[in-house]
Amino acid sequence: MGRRATVDCYNVMTSRTERSLRSDYPHLHLITTRWHDNDVYGHVNNVQYYAFFDTTVNHFLLENNVLDFERGEVIGLVVETGCRYFAPISFPERVIAGLRVASIGNSSVRYEIGLFRAEAGDAFDDFAVGQERAIAEGHFVHVYVDRHQRRPKSLPQALRQVLDSILIRS
Repeated sequence: MGRRATVDCYNVMTSRTERSLRSDYPHLHLITTRWHDNDVYGHVNNVQYYAFFDTTVNHFLLENNVLDFERGEVIGLVVETGCRYFAPISFPERVIAGLRVASIGNSSVRYEIGLFRAEAGDAFDDFAVGQERAIAEGHFVHVYVDRHQRRPKSLPQALRQVLDSILIRS
């Protein structure tokens, strides 16, 4: 029989990538976890992280009046998504989601989201921009399409301007 490998899961998750800082994200959004976010293992289930990402992106777009999900001529469809997990969270923790835009194309946008533990002084309307490392990081790529024909469409100018306000420049 061969030897059985032992793996330290925490090191596997964190050893390959440098985690972003909370201050790396120009837009912050406070999220409260809910009782049903936890799974049988006592931490927030991975599918909820994607819900946090989606909520953060759409909240930002609604807050800036560039998303009309009932009548807008363009809608964003997710064509790619991913997440890296570094540390667990669980109910009743509060989470700060950081949002930035990594790239803007003619009809597509790559959103990047970092999740951070909220600190005692963090409130819904005022966040301290800290130097904490992300507990999870993910991305969504949206392609904006015509609402009815579902064909790619150029980003409306108002949307492009709002996205440009949180675009990271390297």
